Amino acid sequence: MAIGTRNVRYYYWLFLEFIRKHNKLIFFSFLISVITAVSIVTISPYISSTLIRDKKVIGLVGSYDAQSFDKLPDDILAKISSSLTSVNEKGIVLPLLATTWEHSADEKTYVFKIRKNVLLNNGKLFTAHNVSFSFSDVKMEVLDDYTIRFQLTRPLAIFPLYLTKPIIVYPYIGVAGLYSVEKVKVRNDVIQEVVLSPNRKDVSPITYIFFPSEGEMITAYKRAKINEMPITNRTMANAFKSWNNSTVIKSVSYDKLLSLFYNAKNPLIKEKDFRNAVESAINYSAFAEIGELVNSSLPPSSWAYNAHLKKKETDVEFAKKTFKRMITASDSAKFTFLTYYEYLDMADSISSDLRGAGLPVDVTFASYSTHPEFDFMLAYLTIPTDPDQYYYWHSTQSFANLIGYKNLKVDKLLEVGRSTYKISERKEAYIDMQKTVSDDPPALFLFYPYSYTVRRK
Repeated sequence: MAIGTRNVRYYYWLFLEFIRKHNKLIFFSFLISVITAVSIVTISPYISSTLIRDKKVIGLVGSYDAQSFDKLPDDILAKISSSLTSVNEKGIVLPLLATTWEHSADEKTYVFKIRKNVLLNNGKLFTAHNVSFSFSDVKMEVLDDYTIRFQLTRPLAIFPLYLTKPIIVYPYIGVAGLYSVEKVKVRNDVIQEVVLSPNRKDVSPITYIFFPSEGEMITAYKRAKINEMPITNRTMANAFKSWNNSTVIKSVSYDKLLSLFYNAKNPLIKEKDFRNAVESAINYSAFAEIGELVNSSLPPSSWAYNAHLKKKETDVEFAKKTFKRMITASDSAKFTFLTYYEYLDMADSISSDLRGAGLPVDVTFASYSTHPEFDFMLAYLTIPTDPDQYYYWHSTQSFANLIGYKNLKVDKLLEVGRSTYKISERKEAYIDMQKTVSDDPPALFLFYPYSYTVRRK
């Protein structure tokens, strides 16, 4: 025991002597360690930013099933693959992977010839057997390696327009794409990340990371996990303008149109004067900073846009007089204003205008799985690139039935617009259709929202 104690004392005094002789070295070593640790924590986002600067890492909001890769945004799919046909800015259908096509006299049978000597992104030869479409009322048949026949249940002169979606061969192989899919990260059967590698040396790789909410995506940008993101929040976009390492690009999203849909099943709302009063009650200047105001369900970028429609004007006195004349005591509690929670601010603004003009409305919220009864419904209308809006306004379609809209002239013009492939005839029909819809509106078309791309310099 005595020997053990002496050994402990020996090493103890030896340690103290070492500290006394090297105390300055030990102190400065500790100080440098602390500074280094703090610096790493502080500048790590900037280090990450530098590391991803040469890569394009784009954040997107959305949830996509891993088994349905072809449901990803078209912007991504177009980088991976090509389509059978394409459409130019004048609405003319052009061949792409298809070389030619013919149709029967009744326009119910279409035969497409496929381009030869084209490779899939995995290096294999592309043939008609790689083509797959899931139209509910169209039968597709492969006649040989380079010929496909489509059999329609009804005539449709504009059918080639519906073949412009990029072709994806399961699981995620493209055809003659600018990029190939290098990696797909999946969690719980939901796509988390898609990494694209270029098929040309002069193109940089792209990574897409998906987030469940815009807030989480913005946090990822702040932490330099992504270097580009589209956002809809104007206030947040403006905040990034003060960042020296970021730029903000403003654009208009012409693919969706905020609309206040009328339920024409309500006899009062079906009256044209009543809808005119609703239109007159709204303060449109409240939306000028969040979107481009409109007068039509077709965007001004469309080749069939009617630029001569009457512009909407606010006239609260007219609205008050009309509502006072038309609304009886028994009607006063019957106006349900349905919307979704994410549109609450806009719903509050519109409902406040309507109440101010004497129209009693109660705002209620819907989910994407249920649609309760409503008199007005505020929601975005998805706008296709082609002016054909048959599925929205034709009285035989489910959406028109949902809002009780029926206009025989609109029906006829929509039928004419899709019964010919001649652009001049289609344009004439759609110009007239927009005028008719403006005179008998199924909805109050409000604005195309501004969107903002925040990008690291």
